[in-house]
Formats: sequence, structure tokens, C-alpha cells
Amino acid sequence: MNLAKLAIGAAAMMAAGAWAADGDGWIPLFNGKDLSGWAQKGDGVYGVEDGCLMGTQTDGKGGDLFTTNAWDNFELRFTYKMKWPGNSGVWFRDKYQFDILKYPKPVAFSGTLYCPGKMFIATNTVESLEKKDDWNEGRIVADGDRLQMWLNGTQVADVRDATVASGRIGVQVHGGDGAKGMKILVRSIELRPVRK
Repeated sequence: MNLAKLAIGAAAMMAAGAWAADGDGWIPLFNGKDLSGWAQKGDGVYGVEDGCLMGTQTDGKGGDLFTTNAWDNFELRFTYKMKWPGNSGVWFRDKYQFDILKYPKPVAFSGTLYCPGKMFIATNTVESLEKKDDWNEGRIVADGDRLQMWLNGTQVADVRDATVASGRIGVQVHGGDGAKGMKILVRSIELRPVRK
């Protein structure tokens, strides 16, 4: 997606009142009230709980919640809390995921970069970077084929991968019995386009 298309899409969304950028260019993707601007895929349960975007599953069936807009080069920041055990993540460009998980083999913790068909592109092996049962800050910068991620201020990924150049932002609720009862809460999620 080029800047002209991005600007036209942003202008149309702002005119419709769906979201607006703040003075620093940050665009809130979640309004704290409802799931406007998002579309569900699969069987996970999504909604709004105490002003947070909430995703859960109790029957072993997972799903995804994606923005209705696609983005190419951007910085994304989000605040989340997880009810464990669970397996979740924040999708970006449809195919990359900032994983929120505790994975046994190979050992991988939240802040790991996942891509379907490639498994883990970058692995966070330091479990203590995440505050269990508390709020955490995730940050992603996707600029061309360079993908960078931070968890609570510590960089956990800096790689180059050209699997996909643009796509939607999403929140995953992983399927499987091991994730039954999990809950992901996203208090805020904001995007700022990277200007070329």
C-alpha cells in the first residue's frame, strides 16, 4: 500500500468518525466501547470488558479478530494482560505475530515473532521480561522487510523478512484444550504510519 492510498484510507476513516490520529500521529485502533473497525474470523469469543478489547475461548475453539483496514509500514504499540495458561498474540500484516505465550519446545516466551509456515523468526527466551497477570507494553515497528519488536521496553526482535508487505492488525485467541479458559485483554492499541 503506498502513502497516497494510506492517506486516502485514513481520511475516509476519520471523516466517518471511526478514529482519528492524535497530535503525534498515533491512531487508536480500539475505541474502548465496541468492536467498530474490527471483524472476527473463527470461533473465539470477542467483546469489550471494562473498556478493554477482550478475547477468550472455553471450548478449545480459537479465532482471530482483525482490523478492517490493512497497513504496510507502521509503528504499533499496545498494552495487554493475559489470563494464563493461554496462547495469544497480536497479528500484524496478517501473517506476522507478536506472540503472547509460554511455549515448551522450542522454548519461547511472549515477545517471540511468529510467522505461519516459518514458525518462530525471532525467539524471546527470557520469561521474566513479561509481567505475569499484570499489564505489559508491546511495540512493533514494521518498515519494509525490517521487523522490530519490544516487550516492556526491551528489544526482543530485529530481523529482516519479506513474507508479506502489508496486511491487517489482529488479536488471536489460540484454539486447543491447553488454552481453554484463557483470556487476553487489550487496554489500548495504537498505530502510527511510518512516513517514507
